[in-house]
Amino acid sequence: MQEGLPQLKERTGSVSPMSVAVAAGVGLLFATPSAAAEPRAVLELFTAQGCSSCPEADKLIGEIAKDPTVIAISLPIDYWDYLGWKDTLADPKFTARQKAYSKVRGDRQIYTPQVVVNGQLHALGNDRASIDRAISESSGKSGVMSVPVKVSVAKGQIKVSVPESPSGDSAGEVWICSVAEQVPVAIGRGENRGKEITYHNVVRNWLKVGDWTGKPATWTVPIENLNSQGVDGAVVYIQEGSRERPGAMLGAAYSALR
Repeated sequence: MQEGLPQLKERTGSVSPMSVAVAAGVGLLFATPSAAAEPRAVLELFTAQGCSSCPEADKLIGEIAKDPTVIAISLPIDYWDYLGWKDTLADPKFTARQKAYSKVRGDRQIYTPQVVVNGQLHALGNDRASIDRAISESSGKSGVMSVPVKVSVAKGQIKVSVPESPSGDSAGEVWICSVAEQVPVAIGRGENRGKEITYHNVVRNWLKVGDWTGKPATWTVPIENLNSQGVDGAVVYIQEGSRERPGAMLGAAYSALR
């Protein structure tokens, strides 16, 4: 469905001041005992509680998230609230991000459920084959997911370290998203009335921690800056471009916070 002038027929198919310490350093990946494989893809699911085509995608993103080489997050949007149910997880920033991706691609493709893969390609969120194709296609592009990210959590702080650019000319913004791994929601009205849907890795807070210039760097962020209701994990990603013009994902990592 095209946002701005929503068409239902198409539906099938730096932040607030926070203390951040920055220092020169080396390394990066949210260091957890189970972290064995370098992520090959970041998936962003744009979904809505008022979208009848979304529950299948919400379930699928939870299944895909079990793959240790894929980081999958949900970003609920708000432009379907007029259908009769106000999305309890939606954030206007997520709607703006989906629009920004569309603007950069130049295709005006804004719909739900939509998955953006590695910041570059999009696929129908309830179509596993299309998502897999987009992962394969984007993974072959120069620089995409080429930067190893190291992350450690200790003493109430998250330490993020990024090494020197493998190609020598990469640069991007470093962001942390706090996520709630599972959020069940009982839908009272609208297209999904009477259903209870579980949302996976829902972004609840967003924090830009710095700009990576291709040189080794380390950032330390107090966990309290990411805390919000139900948060139990965090995703770090490095992305070309800016929040207004997001580009390719250069690297990412996930860490449990509890």
